[in-house]
Amino acid sequence: MDASVDLIDWLGEDLSLALGGLVIGALFGFFAQRSRFCLRAAVVEVARAQAGAKLSIWLLAFSSALILTQTLILLGLFDTANVRQLSSQGSLSGSLIGGLLFGIGMVLARGCSSRLLVLAANGNLRALLSGLIFAVTAQASMNGILSPWREALAQLWTIEGGNARDLLAWAGIGNGGGLLFGLLWLAAGAWFARRQRIDGWGWVGGIAAGLMVGCAWWFTYRMAGLLFDPTPVQSMSFTGPSADVLMRVLSPPGQPLNFDLGMVPGVFLGSFIAGLFARELKLEGFQGGHAMRRYIAGAVLMGFGGMLAGGCAVGAGVSGAAVFAVTAWVTLAAMWVGATLTDWLVDRPVAAAAAGTAPAPSQP
Repeated sequence: MDASVDLIDWLGEDLSLALGGLVIGALFGFFAQRSRFCLRAAVVEVARAQAGAKLSIWLLAFSSALILTQTLILLGLFDTANVRQLSSQGSLSGSLIGGLLFGIGMVLARGCSSRLLVLAANGNLRALLSGLIFAVTAQASMNGILSPWREALAQLWTIEGGNARDLLAWAGIGNGGGLLFGLLWLAAGAWFARRQRIDGWGWVGGIAAGLMVGCAWWFTYRMAGLLFDPTPVQSMSFTGPSADVLMRVLSPPGQPLNFDLGMVPGVFLGSFIAGLFARELKLEGFQGGHAMRRYIAGAVLMGFGGMLAGGCAVGAGVSGAAVFAVTAWVTLAAMWVGATLTDWLVDRPVAAAAAGTAPAPSQP
């Protein structure tokens, strides 16, 4: 008998799904913490013409997710027919505006939603507060007071599901072309990594974090084919799942478990174990009211932007990109633009002033 069926019979459908999410999330959290995987840091390096270790690690993770996902499709182990990012109607306006807002927010909060979760597990109270505000805002944008604004912006420019949302269908290169594209990005990441002489954890952690995205696609697809109740085929994301976990904490016990409710705590647990292993657990707080206002503003922008765009830096920028959803690639590009502009307009002048290179103010 199939081992997966045995596991489901033993644990039950909901617990099996949540346990898989917990394991995949824990592995992602461990390797993301050890490698310092972070889209914001990669964007800042590029914006300041200092492409280095952070860009290398992000490219390794990004390309690994693409390669494994496309390989699974080619081997017949994963089918995108029921993937929401491709099959349902999407919003290009939501991807563009939401991606810009998310990019701005992740620079202000000094980390995307997944990075905040990883840092919070290591004792960073700034990340913990920002992550909670992010989750509250995401929930308000999903079903609360901000949902009418999200829906109005999302309806400005929509795109039908199916081939219209499939970038590989647009290009006419198929999944083999998608695999080749991923291999090219892996080569670029490896070149940067060798040039920057990143350590072993950078190599292993970056690649392994990306592989968890492909593993999540495979696992949820496999479970969807085995479970009696309808189960979404999904990968790693932190906007909607963070909101779901928050609401589950505030709701009466006894609600059914799912992949997200295992994955989000799993990332926290994996990062905590990695921080404990590396002796990097340390309580860190805010340095003044200005810093707190900045983090709060960033968390709000990420929460609303991520829900409007349909995904965060991992959910859209890696998971959605790995199945070549057009909206995910628009979101990723918009995140880069928003983060780059925010770094230019907000952080670089501050850094220049701190270094004593800011231009002297003009005399009246």
